[in-house]
Amino acid sequence: MNPEQLEQLLTRVRDGRVTVAQARERLRSMPFEDLGFASLDHHRSLRQGFPEVVLCEGKTVSQVVAITRSFIKKRGPFLATRAEPAMARAICKLDRRARYYSDARIVAIHPPSQTPLGHVLVVSAGTADVPVAEEARVTAEVMGSRVERLYDVGVAGIHRLLGRKERLFDARVIIVVAGMDGALPSVVGGLVHCPVIAVPTSRGYGASFGGLSALLTMLNSCAAGVGVMNIDNGFGAGCLAHRINALGVNGER
Repeated sequence: MNPEQLEQLLTRVRDGRVTVAQARERLRSMPFEDLGFASLDHHRSLRQGFPEVVLCEGKTVSQVVAITRSFIKKRGPFLATRAEPAMARAICKLDRRARYYSDARIVAIHPPSQTPLGHVLVVSAGTADVPVAEEARVTAEVMGSRVERLYDVGVAGIHRLLGRKERLFDARVIIVVAGMDGALPSVVGGLVHCPVIAVPTSRGYGASFGGLSALLTMLNSCAAGVGVMNIDNGFGAGCLAHRINALGVNGER
């Protein structure tokens, strides 16, 4: 239940359209629901504006199905990350609104009648970085941001980026996803006025150490205003980008 839904429920109680007993039943599973193997945080949308997100990695299909079934009863937005195809098929059978984004490995249910906010731009250095970039894009999009993509513009061919620099200048928040040497966020950070969220990926040859070299490069960026996520953490980048983006547009809603 999100803040708008809670306000609607309280208004209906006040107006006599919903009894106290009915309202109590709807609020019964807040702040959390104990499934035995998981405690579902149904209060999170009230605190943070978006429900708890399901990480599918490390869970069985039956566990994810049980968790998903509980969340979708709330009829709000839904996000399950790191979902492989078999897991995604099981989730999608539970609700016809569910959509699987295979590149992002995300199953999502978009909020009804959502008007996208602001402008988040997701930039990737190479095609190999697209899965992490897509995880960031879909996350920010489902949470409510307007998101655009600018992919395969790494520093090995910097003219590809500079030839589209106007798109960088138009964004309110930029997510830059890069593996290998991880240099692209510094380049972007040196060109724009908005916050830049850097995401290192584990893509690269031997001495990239599974993304560690890109991570260290980004942490040592000489450009101001660049924040760094953990390796391959597209979800975290999308969530942070949306929160920053929403701060800039809340007064315009």
